Amino acid sequence: MKKLLISLIILFSALFSWAQTEGTDAFPVDKKTKLITFKDVVEEEGTKDELFVRASEWLHHYFKQPVYVTNVRDAASGIIKGKHQFELFITDDDEKRRIGMIKYYFKIECRDGRYRYILDNFVLTQASKFPCEKWLDVTAPNYDEEMWPLYLEEIRNYALNDFAASLKEYMVPEEEVEEEEW
Repeated sequence: MKKLLISLIILFSALFSWAQTEGTDAFPVDKKTKLITFKDVVEEEGTKDELFVRASEWLHHYFKQPVYVTNVRDAASGIIKGKHQFELFITDDDEKRRIGMIKYYFKIECRDGRYRYILDNFVLTQASKFPCEKWLDVTAPNYDEEMWPLYLEEIRNYALNDFAASLKEYMVPEEEVEEEEW
């Protein structure tokens, strides 16, 4: 009887710990800050200065008002920092519903032959701010198993398929066409 009880306790504790980490394993969470963090180092042709110029040009291509979005543009260090927001929508029964605004910070660091981007500090703003990392806790008493994974997926789609994809595409150097002399 004792062995059965101990086995059941071990089984339930394993299931409980699996349920706790299920939401966090699917998302990149920084070990130090415990924040959802999307980052990547991209090898790209060009010097630090060339990559910085391309990243600066991309800002004007990607954001409607890049001057208000960035708070640091330091060519000497090759760093661009800013904060931005995007609307979080969810499609429910073929109806698109606005949930709120997701605010986040971004950083682009350029070095010779590579650059790195980091997106973090995602916060849902409605009447008050709500750290999006709370959506990762599947054991929370108010966990909404239907909607919170959808919200997280929208953040992932924005970070990887919109922001990062656009930056990577724009950072590739244009081929120089030599004019034919005759």
